[in-house]
Amino acid sequence: MVEYHDHEWGFPVVDDDRLFEKICLEGFQSGLSWKTILDKRPGFRRAFADFEIVRVARFGPRHVERMLGDASIVRHRGKIESTIGNARRALDLREEFGSVASFVWSFEPPRRRRAPTWEEVSGFVISPESVALSKELKRRGWTFVGPTTMYAFMQSMGLVNDHTTGCPSRTPAENARRNLRVL
Repeated sequence: MVEYHDHEWGFPVVDDDRLFEKICLEGFQSGLSWKTILDKRPGFRRAFADFEIVRVARFGPRHVERMLGDASIVRHRGKIESTIGNARRALDLREEFGSVASFVWSFEPPRRRRAPTWEEVSGFVISPESVALSKELKRRGWTFVGPTTMYAFMQSMGLVNDHTTGCPSRTPAENARRNLRVL
C-alpha cells in the first residue's frame, strides 16, 4: 500500500479509462478493505478489459456469469453489473462533455490553504463536492457512487490532495495538479 500511496493516491488523473477504473474500484471497496481491492486489482483489470470503457460497455450476461466464478475479483453481482452499466453511462458523459475527465474535474473543490493533519484526514468522508458529484452521477443512472465512495474517488484520483502535513507525497501531488490539463 506504500507504493500506491506514494505514487498514485492523490495524484491527478485525466485518462478516462483510469478514472473509470478508480470509480469502479472504489465502488467494489464498499464494505471491504482497500488492501483487498489493491491485492485484487490485477484480477479486476483482467476481468474488466483493463477498464476500457468502450469494451466494458459491451459486456453482457455471459461476462457477468464468468466473473461471478472468478476468485481473482470481488464476486458481487450487483457491483459487477453496476460496473457494466456505469461504463455505458461513461460513454454518455463522453458524448456530452467530451470526456469523463472534463465532467469529473468540474467538481474540483477550492484548494485548501494548508495541508490537513492526520486527524483531519481521518475524519474526511464526504464533502459538498462529493455529495454533488454523487447526486449528478446518480441522476444520470450511475450506481454504487454514494457521497462517501465519491469522496474516496476524489482522493484517489487527485481531485483533492489529502496528503497530510509532512507527507513526502504532498508536494509532488500538488505540483502534478498545477501542471494538469484537462481536455
